[in-house]
Amino acid sequence: MATAEYAIATLAACGFAGLLVALLRSDEVRGLLLGIVRSALTLG
Repeated sequence: MATAEYAIATLAACGFAGLLVALLRSDEVRGLLLGIVRSALTLG
């Protein structure tokens, strides 16, 4: 039973990673993240 649970968790993690990759390839999301990082670095 534990092996099936590990398999499901692995598939879910791969799906989540794929979603993150798809989001980070978007120019809008990339620009938003760059803006957040730049504002965080200029505050310090």
